Amino acid sequence: MKEKNYNLELIRMISFVLVIAIHVTNYFCRAYGKIPQGEYLFSLALDTAARVSVPCFFMISGALLLGREEPVSKHISRLIRFTIVLVVWSAIYYVWNIGYMKSEYDLKDILEVPVEAHLWYLYAMIPIYIAMPFLQVMCRGMSMKLERFFLIVTTAAALINYGMWLIHQEPYYDFPLIGDRVYAYYLFIGYYIYKYRRHIRISQKTAAIVCILSMAASFGITLAATTVQQDHYEGALTYAAPFIILSAVSFFLFMLRIRGAHFVPGERSRRIIDLFCSCSFGIYLIHILFLDNYKKHMEASDLSAWIAVPTLIIGIGAVSFVCVWGMRKFRVGRKIT
Repeated sequence: MKEKNYNLELIRMISFVLVIAIHVTNYFCRAYGKIPQGEYLFSLALDTAARVSVPCFFMISGALLLGREEPVSKHISRLIRFTIVLVVWSAIYYVWNIGYMKSEYDLKDILEVPVEAHLWYLYAMIPIYIAMPFLQVMCRGMSMKLERFFLIVTTAAALINYGMWLIHQEPYYDFPLIGDRVYAYYLFIGYYIYKYRRHIRISQKTAAIVCILSMAASFGITLAATTVQQDHYEGALTYAAPFIILSAVSFFLFMLRIRGAHFVPGERSRRIIDLFCSCSFGIYLIHILFLDNYKKHMEASDLSAWIAVPTLIIGIGAVSFVCVWGMRKFRVGRKIT
């Protein structure tokens, strides 16, 4: 068995906490004008910083899967697992939303609109897994020069897609290989950075500075646009936004090269990381149940964001972990988390 890369596992563990932070802070950011300015700025700062997390999940998948040689049966098994997870959790959230949250949802829209918004990740990963065996062959067959050229082309395509989105237009044809979304691009750039992490001529200090400055730019653009339109603006926080891409990529590179790109935790730390990472996917799936429950009973203005945001992140993360840990004691629970 191939030795686990704990630089990647560390990124995974941090990222699933940051995903919870995104969903919590979103609730308060979208209450702009209803909460004090200081609370909004605090929530926006955390939201912006946490945006590196979702791209990291795609980049981890690219780092681990692209370029590998796997039997077709492995791909089919992975695809079936994700499809089962999507069906089961869609059913859970459908019952939850209709029965408890009293929201409306038309099942005829299931192929276009997730039952719960955060399930979009599964909608994105399933097509990627369908294409994965072909993408793996492509990556194994490319020279370093061709990989660099492919990186330049896909980066340009991602920026063009975002630019056209800003002006509410789209290409007549989607770009092959990355389509009209940025997720397949993250997959490849994760593979590229992981493969050449020791050879990329960017120092750790530079990577950290680029990450921080990119976050600051995303924060500033969002704040400026929000102030002008007097409503929370999210266009600069989408995962296709250039500064979000730059902050996520530089964060990923920085984390990959911690301890000389060979982070080896102690035995106790290793067990903790392994435990939390084994539950990370399940935590992503289940945590919205607890956040929705808070939203049902509490308005964003009812409790100061300075208190509510960190409390919710820690509390929802802890409760979600306990639930998933318990579920994974059973075979069925492991299959859906």
